[in-house]
Amino acid sequence: MRFNTVLSILFVSAAMGFYLPDASAEPLDLSQVAMDLAVPPMVAGLPAAGSRVAQTHPDYVKTDVYHALYLPTDWKPGTKHRYPVIVEFAGNGPYRNKYSDISTGKVEGSRLGFGISGGENYIWICMPFLNHEGTANVTRWWGNKPQFNPQPTVDYCQKTLGWICEQYGGDWDRVLLTGFSRGAIACNYIGLHDDEISRMWRAMVVFSHYDGVRQWEYPFSDKASAMQRLQRLGNCPQFICAEGHRDGQIQQTRMYMKQTGVQGDITFHTTGFRNHNDAWVLRPGKTRSEMRLWVTQKLSR
Repeated sequence: MRFNTVLSILFVSAAMGFYLPDASAEPLDLSQVAMDLAVPPMVAGLPAAGSRVAQTHPDYVKTDVYHALYLPTDWKPGTKHRYPVIVEFAGNGPYRNKYSDISTGKVEGSRLGFGISGGENYIWICMPFLNHEGTANVTRWWGNKPQFNPQPTVDYCQKTLGWICEQYGGDWDRVLLTGFSRGAIACNYIGLHDDEISRMWRAMVVFSHYDGVRQWEYPFSDKASAMQRLQRLGNCPQFICAEGHRDGQIQQTRMYMKQTGVQGDITFHTTGFRNHNDAWVLRPGKTRSEMRLWVTQKLSR
């Protein structure tokens, strides 16, 4: 009976266009696997359960800065329940590659947090990268050329996370930091910028790129500087994943981590897809299942 049940599930999944990619096999294209999740569009309005809204911290109401806030489907006003929080940073934009992968660089384009939570049980905040003056969101890196000053982004992230936890029942002790591409680098570059912000994270999910593996156009992207940030990781576990083959980007990050000598709680995975695109989390797959289990375990009380 068990064998027949498994076969039935596989046949039904195939008929519906679903396929569970194995990260150890030849990477698939996103177009080969049907989505089972759709991210709610960011809208104007008041926060509500199951809704994703554009919002600005009260200290920035006279600027063009905004973040995206999603409250889980089980959220209720005035609740005493404390929800774990997912803080997400977006990739650079505008970006497009040969596989038609697109990144706008805007907070409303982010998808990792929704794929991790499935829209339930977690407050999800897509944080912006700010310009040098702290008056507007930017879609490429952080700050302005050539300084790319990260401090305004760090300040907004800290203020906004505390404010949202207070206003909507976020649990300060269960905050997950995640990001795609530029956002993946930001997990360490912004998230480990100083001792204060480093203490905010219970765990991190880092997708595609890693701070220190290569040098970029902004200051302090060299290995020595990245190593100083990495020292602040402490006991914070990281789930590091990337597209493509196991001997590609993931292997480069493994080698880098080995060179640093940092003995952390680090898990490595490939997504099972070839795409540089955070939409992989909107599709069923082995890595998504393992990532969700990992997050649940790391954020448990």
